[in-house]
Amino acid sequence: MISFHTRLTIDRLGRRGEGVAQGPDGLIFVPYALAGETVIAEIDGSRGTLIEVLTPSPDRITPFCRYYSRCGGCAVQALRVETYAQWKRDLVAEALQRAGLHAEVAVLIDAHGAGRRRATFHARYPQGRAKTGFTQARTHDIVEIASCPVLASSLDEALPAARALAQTLAASDKPLDILVTATASGLDVDLKGHGPLGEAATQRLVKIALAHNLARLSNHGEVVVSNRTPILTMGKAIVAPPPGAFLQATESGEDILAAKVCAHINGAKLVADLFSGIGTFALRLAEFAKVDAFDLEESALQALAKAACVKGLHQVAVTPRDLFTRPLCPAELERYDAIVFDPPRAGAEQQAKALAASQVPLIVAVSCNADSFARDAAILCAGGYQISKVEPIDQFRHTPHVEIVAGFRRQTEKRRRIRPLLG
Repeated sequence: MISFHTRLTIDRLGRRGEGVAQGPDGLIFVPYALAGETVIAEIDGSRGTLIEVLTPSPDRITPFCRYYSRCGGCAVQALRVETYAQWKRDLVAEALQRAGLHAEVAVLIDAHGAGRRRATFHARYPQGRAKTGFTQARTHDIVEIASCPVLASSLDEALPAARALAQTLAASDKPLDILVTATASGLDVDLKGHGPLGEAATQRLVKIALAHNLARLSNHGEVVVSNRTPILTMGKAIVAPPPGAFLQATESGEDILAAKVCAHINGAKLVADLFSGIGTFALRLAEFAKVDAFDLEESALQALAKAACVKGLHQVAVTPRDLFTRPLCPAELERYDAIVFDPPRAGAEQQAKALAASQVPLIVAVSCNADSFARDAAILCAGGYQISKVEPIDQFRHTPHVEIVAGFRRQTEKRRRIRPLLG
């Protein structure tokens, strides 16, 4: 298809943060253009590349990052704060409307805090030299960066370490992903893409880990060297996460999400935490309730179980289970006063259907994807649950990603009394 330049009027901001215009053959999506702007764009099918802004939006501001529009990490740095917050809230409201739901959506809660405490850097090896940074928008090309202003200061040493690790493995010429997490005891790094390490590569990586004072270095989840146990504080508990474990992007985001979940569930005595991971919610819920935690990842559950053995917490029982292929059925759900439901981005349609068929008085849903949340919420509502106010939470500032928390109460059956805590 031949590309060409044309003048466009941007009608609105799309779901991925791109400007949306009506072209002669359909919609055209122009990243970094804003609603109301007149622009010149290079058109290739339905995709546009912004060439020039002829008439800027009154909501346009100067981006704060010098890599903006080259690095693919941020979509909407050029949008005024108030308009950005409304756009992101509307992403949730519109997803609910598409699913046929009418629910109150609260104003966006800013959970950026000190910045993101984890990042995945990518490395490629043109001519044998490690090129390390973030991927360019809509490509696999690497944008080499000196720093990233959305990262927390606890990740200041992450990029130098990532560069050194990538260069050490340059001989393999394999694309490398470098996941770095800031913990209370230092940086925890997990490498993906290289495959098994030989003895020589292992020794080189150990030297790099020592030189950069990494707490732990792993390769595909297998520990290469551990100088200190990575630790995270979750409520009253201290968690030692396994390599590559899922963690909320910002510390502020985790605290806000957990506080919202606990506020919904306050008063329950027996709770199931579905897709519990290392215990983001379970360990805080255990401050006032017994918790049964379910997750596919046994290493995450082991970390949760160990962290739960602390004074002041109620019992936390962990069960490895693939909730996608074997969701908890209505009969299994009956014993609980409340359920916390926090699936990955794709949601968990089958588990939502089982929840909808249950008689659990209260379900609290957490999600990082507006569309899958809306689908699963519609399933619950069709099963007789009433949705509460939906709260969007922003820990991925300048991106289309948004966290969501909402409660669902069963309306079609007489309420069970919350059972007293035993033992």
